[in-house]
Amino acid sequence: MLSVLDDHERTMAFAELALGQIRSLRQTAVPRNYEIWYVYATGYNPPLNKIINETLSRNGKLTEADLEQIYETYLSHIKTTDRIDRVGARVITEIDDVVRLLGEALSMSTSYDASLAGASQRLASAENGDQIKAIVESLLHATRQMRDTNKALEERLTLSKTEISSLQQSLEAIRAESLTDPLTGLGNRKYFDRSIEIAVQNAMASGEPLSLLMFDIDHFKSFNDSYGHLTGDQVLRLVGMSLKQTIKGQDITARYGGEEFAVVLPNTALRQALTVADHIRRAVMSKELKKKSTGEILGRVTISVGVSMLKPGDDTDSLIERADACLYAAKRAGRNRVVCEADPEYRAETSTQVA
Repeated sequence: MLSVLDDHERTMAFAELALGQIRSLRQTAVPRNYEIWYVYATGYNPPLNKIINETLSRNGKLTEADLEQIYETYLSHIKTTDRIDRVGARVITEIDDVVRLLGEALSMSTSYDASLAGASQRLASAENGDQIKAIVESLLHATRQMRDTNKALEERLTLSKTEISSLQQSLEAIRAESLTDPLTGLGNRKYFDRSIEIAVQNAMASGEPLSLLMFDIDHFKSFNDSYGHLTGDQVLRLVGMSLKQTIKGQDITARYGGEEFAVVLPNTALRQALTVADHIRRAVMSKELKKKSTGEILGRVTISVGVSMLKPGDDTDSLIERADACLYAAKRAGRNRVVCEADPEYRAETSTQVA
């Protein structure tokens, strides 16, 4: 009993702290904001606390845009596992109900078979019309019961099919979400790892060319240091938006990690890949970054890109390593440029590593 009271008091204290923050900062007391401040009060999500403290220290407040971004980045994706568990539990319940109904139908079928066998024996020994009539009436009653049971089973199976189809769609949606980076809307690292393995295998089997772009945001740390992580997140979203607008069809886009991104280009040779890479670089650079809270113009974002192409005897790791080396060569050469493994900057990079 004591532990129950302790839990009650502890959670009430968290709730009061959450509501106190909402009140003091004059925010709307909607579930999203309450959840943010409740988690903040518990201290169970250190990155969330860090970004909130930094933003409050810098700006003295959290705007609606700040709160939405914090929620999407630090809370929404955590719920994926819980959602999978809930859908899984519903599937199990649905299957249990159908199995129970099938058991009842099987029992009824066995009983009906017994009724038919008994009626057959009784008909053989029936001595008058009344006995035959009674036997036929009992058979009609048993047949109606069997028909009603079958109808109920048919209706329940139809409902179950619809329900399981809906649950399957929910699982597909959750699966897609689990492979998506919540900040940029691109594929996440898990999605990239799966996709590039399949793309490399397909290219090796078909003999078609395959290229890989690896790029990151120039001077990204300075954005965070100068303007805070929320502005840094805005930069990441800007790059993600540029990729979505530029890359279409079978090409694979993902946030590789931190400020680094990747694009896998099936059926694309090196020269074409260089054109795509420069198109992305120009698309990113064309967008002006503005601080949402103040409207201040922060300048333009640039990226450095490394490009590699699959070679005979390659594997996924070697393809990524060469693209990464090209990326670092691009940064060493002054940033805001594209370097491929045929360029002198790449050869200089690899010779430096060997030395």
